[in-house]
Amino acid sequence: MTVCFKIILIFDEMKKLLKNKYILTLLIFGIWMIFFDQNSYLSQRKINKELNQLEARKKVYINQNELLKVQRENLLGSFDNLEKLAREKYLMKRDDEDVYLVEVKN
Repeated sequence: MTVCFKIILIFDEMKKLLKNKYILTLLIFGIWMIFFDQNSYLSQRKINKELNQLEARKKVYINQNELLKVQRENLLGSFDNLEKLAREKYLMKRDDEDVYLVEVKN
């Protein structure tokens, strides 16, 4: 019986609070700001999540850019490195030589 009585008292307290126009206005304002406003809490969470993903992608691209700069400097620094890349990757050859591709089956 005491548990039911406590619950009834709690509901009576809530009714009194909701009858207060200032508390009711504050409650409605809070609900509006959390769920329905253009800059609501939910939309801000979504935007922050997207921002974090974009910043992570930015770091990856910056690292790739630095690696490519180093590779470019190595290639442009020496004609031998440039010729080696052209021969191995793009299968280029000199006029007086033949290139044979050998495929090894496992």
